[in-house]
Amino acid sequence: MTSTHPTLTLTPIEARVIGTLMEKARTVPDSYPLSLNSLIIGCNQKTTRDPLMELSEAQVATALDNLKSLSLVRESSGSRTTRYEHNFQRGVGVFEQAAVLLGLLMLRGPQTAGELRLNTERWYKFADISSVEGFLEELQDRSEEKGGPLVVKLARAPGAREQRWAHLLCGPVDATQTGVSRASEGLSSDASERIARLETEVAQLRETVQKLCTELGVSPPDQA
Repeated sequence: MTSTHPTLTLTPIEARVIGTLMEKARTVPDSYPLSLNSLIIGCNQKTTRDPLMELSEAQVATALDNLKSLSLVRESSGSRTTRYEHNFQRGVGVFEQAAVLLGLLMLRGPQTAGELRLNTERWYKFADISSVEGFLEELQDRSEEKGGPLVVKLARAPGAREQRWAHLLCGPVDATQTGVSRASEGLSSDASERIARLETEVAQLRETVQKLCTELGVSPPDQA
């Protein structure tokens, strides 16, 4: 295969949008592709996100337009509500396992190989940490013909046994930083995933209420 992939540089908002689509495709497949409303709520989750964001509809819509122009997002047909799905693996030209790791790094910030193996369990089950490290090293050593490296190994944090990895999809990263994650501290992986699923379900319920109110010709209740 000789096709080349140009260097890709996303904004942090675009990375959050594509990462959220990648996550929901695997964790809530019955609700995927996502409506704009569900996507906004997924981007703004208070769990399994680092950094936390509070994106507006306009910001997410602009990011979607840019991602569509990069062939990383597609609109799906067959529904009255416009829905969106990612095309990350093919658009960037990476293996499924590499796409999974990049998706998690975009959503949760720098992580060790061990943290990535744990956090990707609902996306893809890696056999062991060494297999995670193998794909990370391939992404780090990616040739310039394919667009160059997509991850970098950060400096070891004080007192830490493992170094963290960061993605390069939003441009160069200072490899001397330690990349200590903060957003998910204090919550187990299972608890974070349960909360994330509940947030998605709430978004779907809001959407249903809005649709019913429109069909009945009544005003929807105030939504906090």
